[in-house]
This record gives sequence, structure tokens and C-alpha cells, in this order.
Amino acid sequence: MKSHFIRQMEDLRMTVLEMAAVTENAMQKALQAYKTRDEGLAEQVIAGDHVVNQLEMKIDHLCLSLLALEQPVAKDLRFIIGALRMSIDLERIADQAVNIAQRTLFLAQRPPLEFIPELDALAETAMDMLRVAIDSFARQNVTQAFDVCQMDDEADELNDKVLRRMIDLMVTESRSIERAVQTIIIARCLERVADQTTNIAESVIFIVQGVNIKHRCEP
Repeated sequence: MKSHFIRQMEDLRMTVLEMAAVTENAMQKALQAYKTRDEGLAEQVIAGDHVVNQLEMKIDHLCLSLLALEQPVAKDLRFIIGALRMSIDLERIADQAVNIAQRTLFLAQRPPLEFIPELDALAETAMDMLRVAIDSFARQNVTQAFDVCQMDDEADELNDKVLRRMIDLMVTESRSIERAVQTIIIARCLERVADQTTNIAESVIFIVQGVNIKHRCEP
């Protein structure tokens, strides 16, 4: 019975890591599609979203089965609860990738806006946070998880800068309004990715330390 439980827990861990990898790949593709105005790549992101949804459902099933049949305690119980939380956040991040891909399809049909360095920096920050959060789960590394929390403020500031830049553009060039609004939505998607990635970091801290720091992620 014990070895069966260990195998199930490892299956859960590997499924969460698989879902994380698929989600990260979707975000990378969505951002690449936006940068290169690649409609085909954007369509791939949209079409592939069902894979993440299926993995979320598998994690739900594994977690509920473990809770119902194995009655786990201590860190095992925290791991299962943390995995459930993480799957929700990963699914939401994948949805943000789809949102970015959809905005990309709109923007690719129209003349490009000028390069927006703040949006580029925001995309890089959000992806860095996601990579570190996933690694912190794989390694059960609390230090990395706290690092993710500290990066969230930077993402918020960059999102604000993109918003201000786009408002200035809309005021001075009315023909850019539709494109600027879509760009603001992309920035907002990335800011949400940063928030959801912070949630993942909080789940890692909960699993490892048994401390619930939701909404106050700090060392």
C-alpha cells in the first residue's frame, strides 16, 4: 500500500511538471507570435489550449483520489493541496497565453506600432518569474519561491508604464487607438501571469514550510 501511495504521489508530481512545461511553452509561443506577427503560431497556441485543460482535469482526479483513499497527512497532504492550487494557476496562465494569441491575430492584420521597450521588459519579467516558480516546485526550493514574490512589484510597475505610454499614443495619434487598446490588454495579460506565478510560489512555500502566505508573499 505504501509503495502504491508513493507511485501515485510521484505521478501527481510529474503531471504538475508536465502541465507547467506545456503552459510555459504556450506562453513562449504566444509572445513569439506577438513579436514576429506570426498568425500561424498564434493559432497553434489557441488550438493547443485543450492539452492544458486535460492535464488540469487529470490533476484534479489524482488529488481527489489520493485525498479520498489514502487520507494523507503532514507534508503529503500539503503537497496534494498545493498541486491542486498550482493546477488552477497554470490553467489560468495558459488562458492568458490564448488571450495574447488572440490579440496578436488582431494586431497582425494592421500596421505595427512602434517598439514598446516596457512591454518587452514586462514579457521577460513574467517569463522569468514563471521559469523560477516552476523550478522552485521541482526542487522544493523556498528561496527561489520568495525570489518570485519579490519580482511581482517590477511586473506591476512595467504594466503601469505600458498603460501610460499607450494612453499618450492614443491622445496624440487617434488612428492607433484600436491597436493601443489591444496592446494594453496584452500587458494586462502579462501582469496577470506575474500574479498567478506568485500564487504558484506561495503554493511551493506552503508545501515545503506548511505556512500559508497567500496575499503576503515575503520572506
